[in-house]
Amino acid sequence: MTVIGFYNSFLGATLSLLWAFFLIWWWLILPFILYFPARFFHLWWIRWEVWYKEQDWILLELIPPAEILKPNLAMDDVINALWPIYDGANWRERWCEGEMICGPFWLSFEIVSIEGMVHFYMRILKDQKKFVESIFHTHYPEIEIFEVSDYTQNVPQDIPNETLDLYGEYLSTMKPDAYPIRTYKYFEIRPEEVKQEKKLDPFANLMEAMVKLKQGEQLWFQIVLTPITNNDIPWIDESKKLADQIARRPGDSGRKSVIGEMLKLIFLGKKPYGDEEKAESLIPPEMKLTPGEREKLAAIEAKNSQVGFKTYMRSVYIYAKDAYVSPNKRIPRSYLAHFSTTGLNSMRDWSKEKTKIHYFFRKRRLYARKRKIFDLYVRRLPPLYPQMSGPGNMIFTAEEIATIFHFPARAIDLPAGVPRILAKKATAPPNLPVD
Repeated sequence: MTVIGFYNSFLGATLSLLWAFFLIWWWLILPFILYFPARFFHLWWIRWEVWYKEQDWILLELIPPAEILKPNLAMDDVINALWPIYDGANWRERWCEGEMICGPFWLSFEIVSIEGMVHFYMRILKDQKKFVESIFHTHYPEIEIFEVSDYTQNVPQDIPNETLDLYGEYLSTMKPDAYPIRTYKYFEIRPEEVKQEKKLDPFANLMEAMVKLKQGEQLWFQIVLTPITNNDIPWIDESKKLADQIARRPGDSGRKSVIGEMLKLIFLGKKPYGDEEKAESLIPPEMKLTPGEREKLAAIEAKNSQVGFKTYMRSVYIYAKDAYVSPNKRIPRSYLAHFSTTGLNSMRDWSKEKTKIHYFFRKRRLYARKRKIFDLYVRRLPPLYPQMSGPGNMIFTAEEIATIFHFPARAIDLPAGVPRILAKKATAPPNLPVD
């Protein structure tokens, strides 16, 4: 018998033995093979086909007051007050009822321009309406809140089609979640600068750009927030690790091996438990930090001291094919550039999901991607649906969100097309006659 023949017979005998083993014990092996696919499809079905469809969503239109003294700070406090809608799912709620992990309840802030008319919307669960209204009326006594029909249903649901097209993109951060973006506190005027310059608010630039949309153009900008804890996504733990690295704080290296130290002595000439570590410890780590590192460290620690929201942002520019204006599709991205800094975090479009294809079946893939981002926007679903986390999601604090979404400070400074209450409301006089 040749060597090849021997190996062929050995391989055949081995495969026959394995097949016979499988025929006898398949009932024991099969559950291990099917566990992960079955788990995935069960969670998909019970979350999105059962639990999600039982939720009753409503859309509120927010008409801000004519004047707000501290627009960012007020919205910061509003968003912090909204965090208690968080409700972590236990085992039964997750597996038997389909309640989401990573924060089962979410809400969205939406800024929409329809042919130059700007609207502020908020999408919430219906049973949270009174809770949300009470928070807004506490911080903005003159605000008007109306339950309205969903504006996304006012356009054909088969976009892109023969007459309408769209451009869509997700906006994401470039660095880990521990790094904050530039917040509104950067744009505030210090007391000694009040006479020299006005407070800068990039939000005014966004309003100016959105009111300039013409007939046949719509721009939708959506910010979806989900309150989370460090147990859902360990972002605070990661933030502390990063802060320790920047501050050069000693990590938990554990007990040193005696054998390892002896090998270092023999092969590298390093003394066991060398004196260089003792010499380095004489200089406090804080003394080694550069000014830029101190700024990063302060910003990171300030962020991880606040509550967090899993956040994703996307924009959709819908246009009649004879009304397309290319720069208008980038209005939200240009707005978010105000909050970018190379030292901390920067915002940019997420290239993997925007409606632009470079290679292979470009036309077909572009159509599929446009349909996907339109459908996920309308349903307010995460970018990697059915996944609730992963790329495209960010961890933002209320301070960061209030920097991006807030109401304009003064109605008189706004261009025509931005909603506002022009007259202040007053309470009725106490001596008003009653029938």
